[in-house]
Amino acid sequence: MIAFLSGKLLEKQANTAIVDVGGVGYEVSIPLSTFYELGDVGSDVSLRIYTHVREDAIQLFGFKTVRERDLYLRLISVQGIGPKMGITMLSGMSADEMILAIRTEDLARLTSIPGVGRKTAERLAIELRDKIGELSSGGTTASDVGSGASLPADAVFEDALSALVNLGYQRPAAEKALKQAAQDGTEITVQKLLRKALQVLAK
Repeated sequence: MIAFLSGKLLEKQANTAIVDVGGVGYEVSIPLSTFYELGDVGSDVSLRIYTHVREDAIQLFGFKTVRERDLYLRLISVQGIGPKMGITMLSGMSADEMILAIRTEDLARLTSIPGVGRKTAERLAIELRDKIGELSSGGTTASDVGSGASLPADAVFEDALSALVNLGYQRPAAEKALKQAAQDGTEITVQKLLRKALQVLAK
């Protein structure tokens, strides 16, 4: 079972990364929080891995920190949350926000994530409230490493929009949130745009 990958970053998108390990490229599904932390294509990368085996496929899910992977494993232990939904949840808010929302039973915050209904949010709060205490402290925050600032603005917008739609947000709502996020006037990168758009969508 693959638990760790270390190699060169061959390709990265908001939802996936390809890591070249000794000439073999591993495609790994990643949350946005990990995407923010990845360097530029060609840089060294190390990811903690969860391997999900199905009858018809083997899927790899990658995380920048052990803490993030541990939180992910707790999320997918809850009935109704599969591996892909777990990634969507970690993309919808940071690990710290997720832990706080679960511990304080902030159902409104949890249900703002696409695909998370009230019953699932309630199950999360009930089942994980006492299991995530040890994850509450520490952990790194996302940085703007490898910001991709060389991309033209329209390409940045399209990449961010594609990422939000893949996460389950409705296209019109995603476009509106991105336009609102882009009005900031600061240098636009995919990472910054996604972060701000997700904050808008969570309100």
